Amino acid sequence: MAAPKVFAYPFIFVALFGIVASDPDLLQDLCVANKAAGIKVNGFPCKEEANVTEDDFFFSGLANPGVINNSVGSVVTGANVEKIPGLNTLGVSLSRIDYEPGGLNPPHTHPRATEIIFVLDGELDVGFITTANKLISKSIKKGDVFVFPKGLVHFQKNNGDKPASVIAGFNSQLPGTQSIAATLFTSTPAVPDDVLTKAFQIGTKEVDKIKNKLAPKKS
Repeated sequence: MAAPKVFAYPFIFVALFGIVASDPDLLQDLCVANKAAGIKVNGFPCKEEANVTEDDFFFSGLANPGVINNSVGSVVTGANVEKIPGLNTLGVSLSRIDYEPGGLNPPHTHPRATEIIFVLDGELDVGFITTANKLISKSIKKGDVFVFPKGLVHFQKNNGDKPASVIAGFNSQLPGTQSIAATLFTSTPAVPDDVLTKAFQIGTKEVDKIKNKLAPKKS
C-alpha cells in the first residue's frame, strides 16, 4: 500500500511548482491545444471549448517503466503538452526517467524550464554545472528530491546495480531538451568540423568517430 502514496508525492510538488510557472499566464480557464490548427503561435491555439473532453487532461504513460533500447542506458517518457493537450498555457509538465544499472541521462539542458526530480526507486549521482563552471552534485536515493536550475547543463547517473527511476517536474508545458553531445555532433546541417576540432582540441578523425557513435540508429 505504500507504493501509491510514494508515487503521489511528485504530483504534489509539481502542483506547487506550477505556482511559479515560467510560461505566460493563462487568460482563461483553459486552452486545450489544437495541434491540428496549422497556426504558429507561442504555444498552441485553443480548441473549441465545446469539443474539450476529459481525455484532453489525461495521460497514463508514466505508470510503468519505459523500455530502454539505447547505448546510454536510460529513457525519458514525457508528459507534456504534446501528450496532454490540456496543459497548453498551464506552464507545467512531467516526465518519467528510467535507468538501467549503470545507465546515464547524458549532460543536457532545458532552455525553457527549471527541473525538479523525485526518486521513485534506486540511487543516482546527479549534478549541474553553473555558469561559473562549478559542479554542484549529490548522491540521491528513493524519496529524495533534487533541483536543476533553468538552462544549466545537468545529468543523472545510476551507479547502482539495480534499475532506478524518477519523476521530473517542469515549470513549462514544453521545457525542451538539448543533449550537449548530440546537439554538437549530430545537428542538421552539421556543425563544421573545424569548429568542433578547435573547441574540443581534437582531430578530425576523433570528430568522425564521435559522430558515428552518436548517429541515430537506422531502423
